[in-house]
Amino acid sequence: MKTKQAHRADRVLNYWKREKFAIVCIVFFGLSFNISMVLGPVWQGKLIDAIASVKPFAAVAITALSFIAIIVMIQVLRYFKRFYIRIFSNSTSLAMRRSIYRNIINKDALALEGENVGNLMTRAISDVDLCVEGMRKFTTELFDTGVLLGTYLVTLLIYDVGITLVSIILIPLAMLLAQKLKTVIYRYTIAWRKKNSEIADLTWTNLEHSMLYRIRGLEADNARRYGVELEDLRKKAVLASILENSMQPVYNVIAMLGVFVVIVFGGEKAVSGIWTVGQFSAYITIFVATAFKASKASTLFNSVQKSQISWKRIKPYLEGEIPGAGPDGESDCSGKREVVKAHGQAASDVSPSAAASLLVKALSFRYGDTGDKIIENIGFSGRAGEIIGVTGSVACGKSTLALALTGVYPYGGSIIVNGRELRDFCPDERAGLISWMGHHSDLLSDSIRNNILLGEKGDVMDVLNDVCFLPDLESMEKGVETRVGSNGVRLSGGQQSRIALARALFGKKSIIILDDPFSAVDVKTEKKIIENIKAHYKQSLILLVSHRLTVFPDTDRIVLLQGGSSAEYGTHTGLMKDSSLYKRIFSLQRAGNGAIDEA
Repeated sequence: MKTKQAHRADRVLNYWKREKFAIVCIVFFGLSFNISMVLGPVWQGKLIDAIASVKPFAAVAITALSFIAIIVMIQVLRYFKRFYIRIFSNSTSLAMRRSIYRNIINKDALALEGENVGNLMTRAISDVDLCVEGMRKFTTELFDTGVLLGTYLVTLLIYDVGITLVSIILIPLAMLLAQKLKTVIYRYTIAWRKKNSEIADLTWTNLEHSMLYRIRGLEADNARRYGVELEDLRKKAVLASILENSMQPVYNVIAMLGVFVVIVFGGEKAVSGIWTVGQFSAYITIFVATAFKASKASTLFNSVQKSQISWKRIKPYLEGEIPGAGPDGESDCSGKREVVKAHGQAASDVSPSAAASLLVKALSFRYGDTGDKIIENIGFSGRAGEIIGVTGSVACGKSTLALALTGVYPYGGSIIVNGRELRDFCPDERAGLISWMGHHSDLLSDSIRNNILLGEKGDVMDVLNDVCFLPDLESMEKGVETRVGSNGVRLSGGQQSRIALARALFGKKSIIILDDPFSAVDVKTEKKIIENIKAHYKQSLILLVSHRLTVFPDTDRIVLLQGGSSAEYGTHTGLMKDSSLYKRIFSLQRAGNGAIDEA
């Protein structure tokens, strides 16, 4: 439920509103610091005059101590101003990253699959940094440039109006030049950010498929291509930054040209006695600081311009409210639970420990809104303790059916789980009920234990025994703490698939969907695992999707897909009698397995 303090994450002003206390402190210390800055040169002039006029030592000492005290006070104010600006920028960076992460992980599965990984990484990391840096500089320069320049200018006018107006006439020219270069910098920065995303994606791809490229002898070609892309990135980075950084000395020179006016006319006033040496020193010090700050203000336009580009890139990923300081990205099921209560459904209906029931009616599925339906008008049912086999010819939609039953993708028709429509479950409820193992093992570069638990707590030995992994474990010095390497590279294919299977079985969810879990396992091990599943998972409904029918005689029912809306249903015995397709597939595989056994 939204509160009065909620702020939308995709509105940049809200990040300042959210950090009210830090902003109040920045304003207070920023004003105090920048207004006090002018006191340094003024007291420096007084100290020079006190020494030059040979005043008593006590008077000089008091002036010197006052000067030191002022400098200390200014630096203390500066410290607190920077401290709260850093708090603001760090909090803003944290909030933006949380918002981006939350929106990415909660994206529609089809939309997420269409995203470019390198692009997402660049936006979530470097674009946030650039955006926050621009916000920090804007907040800082609002005082360090705006307020300070105003204070300096007023002080210079108090000293002498004529000299001041003539000497600062070139300062606006430097600022105007920076403003004119803004469009050019914007164009080059967009090209640089785009190329940076492409490099990130290329790096990710090369790392993810490094073994494939190495085996195919493509490493040298990839290295050459990577070098070409890096060179292009270097050129774009130079073009994006050269005008901003290399023009700074030009801005300084233009702004500082007025110092000749100060030396000539200010020096004349000092020689004629109108100004003291201390006043002349104070004036020229303040003018130099004014010109320097004005030239820095010129680069502020460019920094803000770059941050605006980054803001536009990350804005689509900043929907919803700005996250608070607590853990984020968790699904809110409160609304869903209220709906359940309104319909009179018991809380036990969504409990992972409840005996499973599944009813599929007129199920259809397509990838995207415009794609052709891969499966259509599929219907079957199942309950706890059953194993339902799903098979069929190549590209008939077996894996698509498995994905549809997870509820992660939008589907047509109806999938009733434990008496409730699957699409009405919120993500954490659905995750508590349904477990899934896909074609790929998706192993993390972590220990065997952590690959199974994925942050949960519990003992993994029972589930490892169920997938016949304990003999493998005995040969591993560190046991379940053995690290599997990136994508399980340190394990065999059969070991990878069994760890992934153990992950799917862990927790004994109501519905366990296994997509081709035995493709890298021998027939003997496959049969033993099925026996363990039948014995130890009687509260779960198992959906076994496979092209290999070795254990299908042990299933309770079978869904035989033939592509599109065509499907046959029955038991192994029934399909062997009534389905020529099933009988042909099973007989050919049995003959092949017999030949292997004889060999």
